[in-house]
Amino acid sequence: MENLRFKAINDLSSTSKDVEVKGAAKITGIFGENVFTLKTAREFLSDEAYKSLLVSIRGGKKIDRAVANQIAAGIRQWAESKGVTHYTHWFQPLTGTSAEKHDSFFTLKSDGTAIEEFDGAALIQQEPDASSFPSGGIRATFEARGYTAWDPSSPAFIMEIGYGKTLCIPTIFVSYTGETLDYKAPLLKSLESLNKSAVEVANYFDKNVTKITATLGWEQEYFVIDEAFFNARPDLVMSGRTVFGHSPAKGQQLEDHYFGAIPERVYAFMRDFETESYKLGIPLRTRHNEVAPAQFECAPIFEEVSVAVDHNTLLMDIMERVARRHKLRVLIHEKPFAGINGSGKHNNWSMATDTGVNLLAPGKTPKTNLMFLTFFVNTIKAVHDYSDILRASIASAGNDHRLGANEAPPAIISVFIGQYLTKVLNDVKQRVGGKFDEQDEAILKLDLHRSIPELLLDNTDRNRTSPFAFTGNKFEFRAVGSSANCANAMTALNTIMAETLKTFKKDVDALIEKGEKKEIAIMHVIREYIVASEKVLFEGDGYSDEWHEEAAKRGLPNVRTTPLALDAYVTEKAKHLFESNNVLTHVELEARHEIELEKYIKKVQIEARIMGELCTSHILPSAVKYMNVLATNVKSLTDLGLGEAAVANQKQILTKISEHVAKVSDLVEKMIEARKAANALSDTREKAIAYQATVKDAYFDAIRYSVDKIELLVDDQFWLLPKYREMLFLR
Repeated sequence: MENLRFKAINDLSSTSKDVEVKGAAKITGIFGENVFTLKTAREFLSDEAYKSLLVSIRGGKKIDRAVANQIAAGIRQWAESKGVTHYTHWFQPLTGTSAEKHDSFFTLKSDGTAIEEFDGAALIQQEPDASSFPSGGIRATFEARGYTAWDPSSPAFIMEIGYGKTLCIPTIFVSYTGETLDYKAPLLKSLESLNKSAVEVANYFDKNVTKITATLGWEQEYFVIDEAFFNARPDLVMSGRTVFGHSPAKGQQLEDHYFGAIPERVYAFMRDFETESYKLGIPLRTRHNEVAPAQFECAPIFEEVSVAVDHNTLLMDIMERVARRHKLRVLIHEKPFAGINGSGKHNNWSMATDTGVNLLAPGKTPKTNLMFLTFFVNTIKAVHDYSDILRASIASAGNDHRLGANEAPPAIISVFIGQYLTKVLNDVKQRVGGKFDEQDEAILKLDLHRSIPELLLDNTDRNRTSPFAFTGNKFEFRAVGSSANCANAMTALNTIMAETLKTFKKDVDALIEKGEKKEIAIMHVIREYIVASEKVLFEGDGYSDEWHEEAAKRGLPNVRTTPLALDAYVTEKAKHLFESNNVLTHVELEARHEIELEKYIKKVQIEARIMGELCTSHILPSAVKYMNVLATNVKSLTDLGLGEAAVANQKQILTKISEHVAKVSDLVEKMIEARKAANALSDTREKAIAYQATVKDAYFDAIRYSVDKIELLVDDQFWLLPKYREMLFLR
């Protein structure tokens, strides 16, 4: 059989892989055409059904089941007009991917007559088998019942795959006993909690505010490589990352890929997946080359958090499916290649009122500036008080490879706000006499727009090393991993913000009850919060050793590994936080802790297994074949009497390869034994720590070092695995 690596290279040079992409002349011509929008609902629903749906979406009211029948009929009529034959409840279980079970509209009446049917009951609720989804011990595997329940806040859509079309109903997923088993339900609960707390604080400044919505703009980073290279790399197929591979002579050091011209084949792929995304109402706005070779990014216009989460989950599925059309593969793993940038999913988060105000945008009047300062400082305080929760929300085996390396933020959670806002906070903190009074007009006017440049959206520089940075009118949570479901980080952020705002209101009201004027009371509490949380602010280089030392002095946690980071979910502080805000119960938190630990164990286990398999079936055989060639050549030259000088170099190479082969063989055997020892542990946390410390940390890098050295020493024609220079630069 021809070597898959060389076949892939030959196919690239001899065959065009481009796929013709047909798109609309205007994005607006196709945008949302496969989405049951309110505009579409107006066309297909009665007045009663439309008003009920509208109230549910905007006011969070439950839809009456009788009206649900009307809505279901309208949705079916719309879907069938587009050629849909099946429907599914589309949900986001704790596997990290979306899930769906398709049912047809087709059914038989009692007399055998075939009809198409989709009623309110089918719209509102479905019963998928819950036994095989992660439950963290909430359900026994033989207890299979679970429910999906319609989420009207996210519109139904039609997924086109090949010639098939399926109506997808976004839902939440719960167990038979009521516990949430997905990412979406806690997210919706956190949004409701944040809305309640934020409205109460916003009413200090504007009584007309009745609803506050969290907004999200995600930035999806990813790699694209040729499908044939992907298929020839068992580690990519099994784990999503290359466990071996020597750095190429040219990586990203010239920084010539960043914002460079998009390769034609990748450009065709981008246009194709963008077209599919636009049909589903995903408002993609930006595409560009990222820093690492073969790395790219796309980003949408901001949306409400729950819809943005659905759209990002959909996008990852679309990208992977469309890439195959182009004989490409998308890698969404946080660190698919060593020595170059990994991929993140920056979550740009803010809050907006129903009166049209972005609460994290500095204003131009004293009142709006005081409101901005209130929510700005409360966010900093929330991150300071609950940095461990945020760290847990982005913890994963993949992100452990990424955080703290090659332009990724460190595991230390800190906040960057820029020099201008740092000066503003220092001015507030350092008021003469330590208090505010009615004569202290300068600070109460809060003419922040005079202290901040007129370009309000760019009043801070960018800090690529900060995990949580203020970027003008939003906070950018940069530490989220590229493969993560945004809901996890957003649920944590919404909840800690809701809790902090609740405390803020209590503190302000307490001062008002003592006779302080409202504005002065607000400023007093703001200053207290600035002082209490200032150690989390950091404006410097997060990559530096000095910052790690400084963070330790400040008492900021630096939890580098997932098993330990996840402990934050099961502290008394976390239980109080999530239960008091009606987001997650004690049982649900414990279950999620267990699920994430199990996920970590399985991913490290898979990587360990594929490392062992590659070593025994690819690396060592290639090395031994080349050693035999060298040994034969050395013997032949020696037999010819050419002397030691003629064979010295080959002997040296032979010795080096032999040493690395012996080391790899020995380390793989030891890693296998360490894995067996870890598997014997019954406690999930102990097993996860064992996999991290005694398997991953003890052996992965050591094995990789010798394998990568072998790759350099072995004749290229004997090497079976596509090399970094080929995967990253040939397409």
